[in-house]
Amino acid sequence: MANKNRIVEKLFTIVLRQKQVRQFSVKKIDDYIYDKMVKNYSGNHSPEVQLARYYYISAALNSVNNNLNNGNISYEFIKRIKPLLIGDDFLHNGDNFKTYRQGHFDYKSKYGLNPPGFVAISPTQKCNLQCVGCYASSNNETTQTLPYNYVTKIIDDVYNNFCRRFIVISGGEPFMYKSENKTIMDVFEKYPDVFFLVFTNGTLINADIAEKMSRFGNVTVAISVEGYEYETDARRGIGVYKKIKKSIGYLQSYGVPFGISVTATSKNIDLLLNEDFYDFYFNEIGATYMWQFQMMPIGKAGETLDLVVPPKQRIELYKFWTKLVKNKKYPIADFWNNAIISNGCLAYGSEGGYIYVDWNGNIMPCVFVPYYVDNIYDIYGRNLSLADAVMSEFMKNGRQWQNINKGINYHMPCSIRDHYSNFKQNILTKECKPENREAAEALTDDEYYDFMICYDTELAMLTDINLNDNLKYD
Repeated sequence: MANKNRIVEKLFTIVLRQKQVRQFSVKKIDDYIYDKMVKNYSGNHSPEVQLARYYYISAALNSVNNNLNNGNISYEFIKRIKPLLIGDDFLHNGDNFKTYRQGHFDYKSKYGLNPPGFVAISPTQKCNLQCVGCYASSNNETTQTLPYNYVTKIIDDVYNNFCRRFIVISGGEPFMYKSENKTIMDVFEKYPDVFFLVFTNGTLINADIAEKMSRFGNVTVAISVEGYEYETDARRGIGVYKKIKKSIGYLQSYGVPFGISVTATSKNIDLLLNEDFYDFYFNEIGATYMWQFQMMPIGKAGETLDLVVPPKQRIELYKFWTKLVKNKKYPIADFWNNAIISNGCLAYGSEGGYIYVDWNGNIMPCVFVPYYVDNIYDIYGRNLSLADAVMSEFMKNGRQWQNINKGINYHMPCSIRDHYSNFKQNILTKECKPENREAAEALTDDEYYDFMICYDTELAMLTDINLNDNLKYD
């Protein structure tokens, strides 16, 4: 077994270091994925669904390879991240993998479903910027921060009870987090076999942080922009874009892969429907992936509704995505438009999905569903776990809706954004509490309700009539 392990390690190193060998290997892996997911697939999903998933995975594989070729990702980082990607458990005696599988079996035996795929945590509301319309705050006197020992309790819970090894960190600004003389970097270092995706404004990443991330090998950051320099500085502040570019330089110098995160609004939708935008960030800036989040309005009507991407343009964005992922091989994930990849809604602690814990300890179904029943201070105070919060009636209602809605219309996957009337009537429970003032106002504002219903009605008509034929890739 030891000799076999050394051979595998040596082959991995050869493939990683030698460009020609790697190019050949990537092509073979791509062909294998296509054969398994599309050509020889015998499962329940349609050919269109499998094609969409294959194109995204193929794009991600090629993007990583391109950035290895360009030197934006170091082979040292990939070596360190290898155990998280392919698992040393598979290469060695497999004891940890057996424990991992047993943990899933035990969870399902106790709760009747498989555990969520990951958990998102916003450890602090603090932020060093004052972006227009943002919920985070630069007023340190009014912001909330989760104590370090609770952040680690959550990760231990995910690790031991969910038996998962993936955590999303959002904000506020995660690199402003400080508690008990610990920073977010201490969290990453404490859990070397957990992979972290961090959403950040990118302005606080310096050479020291980039070097540590490279050394840890378990962190990637998605840096938020509004578009190019003009659009980003207009919302985030003059000079922010230059700071982002400087941080990207540090990441590249240490070979740490990074992505771009952009919020789609009515103000920048034309920019996001232009290939030049994606060519710039993937080819010139060196991003490995991109996240898109369409503006989710919460609060009184009129405050954010004018920023919502209209249904017709949302459809255009989906069609444009299909071309970019297939033809340009850009791994772009649109949180609302790409349910065809994720098999529907990811919220409510569903299998493969997630739950969200904010800086107040509130446990919510999703970053974009700002209502909760349970709080980690109470849960852990009663010696319970996140799994018990997943079993609330609120979470169960959401999963029941997912099961009914799954596969019916992949272009209306969101329980709150795309089915607002049903969300209020059949998913929310009397025990649910709003996360903040805006979430409370949204529940009672008639104009807000009417807007959401009109949006959902128009989107349903457009997707039923115009969009189904465009699922196929030209």
